[in-house]
Amino acid sequence: MSLPSPQTQDGMSLFESLKKRSSTPGGGFPAGAISDEELSNILWAASGLNRGKTGWTVPMVKGKAPYVRIYVTGEKGTFLYEWEGHYLREINNQDLRGDIAMQNFTKRAAYSLIFVSDSEALTDFSPDQANDFSQIAVGAMSQNVYLAATALKLNVRYIHSIKPDVISQQLQLPENSKPIGIVLLGK
Repeated sequence: MSLPSPQTQDGMSLFESLKKRSSTPGGGFPAGAISDEELSNILWAASGLNRGKTGWTVPMVKGKAPYVRIYVTGEKGTFLYEWEGHYLREINNQDLRGDIAMQNFTKRAAYSLIFVSDSEALTDFSPDQANDFSQIAVGAMSQNVYLAATALKLNVRYIHSIKPDVISQQLQLPENSKPIGIVLLGK
């Protein structure tokens, strides 16, 4: 699924976004639709290329390519964000929003972004180091999502109480790939 080119100019200032940044309460999470343009901007902010072929919107250890993958699930199915080429690759036609977290309001979000460590990308580090680097990357990626969502006037909420076994099974993740967290998007 092609994504529109991300917005890289204009919009809300960084400092205004920081001032307004917040988590939408779960009980009142809205069910409004997110446009393809808005989703494109959010995914690019999370781990898109911003400098040539090896510069990303978030820091990566030793300049490696993003080693946390972003899966996107919504009513049209579940996709993998391919930062190289900025598009979504279909994984399946299943809407997993209601199955992947402990909270029942997750199914109301327009999209859930699922952050998964890539088991193959950090094999030159110990498992503990790889886990630490992946957790740090998710922190940077989710913060960028929050700031972009704020600038776009979208609702956003990070969820750590997830169902990693369900996610791994539904996404058919390779062994040792680890679901870390979810960000809900709504309007």
